[in-house]
Amino acid sequence: MKLLRTIRLDPSDTFVFDRAADPGEWAVSGAFMFAGSDPTALAGKARVAFRAGLLGVASFGWSTLAQIVEASEPDRAAVTDLLAQQLVAHCGAPSLAQARAAAGEEIAFASSLCTHPADTLIAVHRTHDNGEIREAFRTLRPRNGPKPLRAFSFLEVEGDEELGEEIDLAALARKEK
Repeated sequence: MKLLRTIRLDPSDTFVFDRAADPGEWAVSGAFMFAGSDPTALAGKARVAFRAGLLGVASFGWSTLAQIVEASEPDRAAVTDLLAQQLVAHCGAPSLAQARAAAGEEIAFASSLCTHPADTLIAVHRTHDNGEIREAFRTLRPRNGPKPLRAFSFLEVEGDEELGEEIDLAALARKEK
């Protein structure tokens, strides 16, 4: 089976998100973090997390990219338990049993995104449309087979239409100072 792990190709996640996920954490989509909120009212780093963040399970921090990796059944069980604990601690889940069921669904969804070869990178683009959160996932793979993971070696992109919003990373970094 395959699951997602956060990856950091450069330090940008540490200044575009309030809390950046650590590299190598198990990851899920994280759209549930915005359930019941008004995404159109989000600004700054919260808006960036909504638009383009994948959730690291251990830190509950955000990552721009996740990598498809091989995982074992014990890995899946461990990340499901960890996510369930996080749902109780941070999201107000009424019980660990209910949180475990929800976590299982999140992990199954993350696994469903892993139909590409291991080491493929996944990115998300989230929108809010007619009261619903919609997600479009893109894959990034090195052209002509596996290569060392470098930020500028990923040239092929698969996914839906072009993204309509650009993020000025330099401007966000200046706001931090």
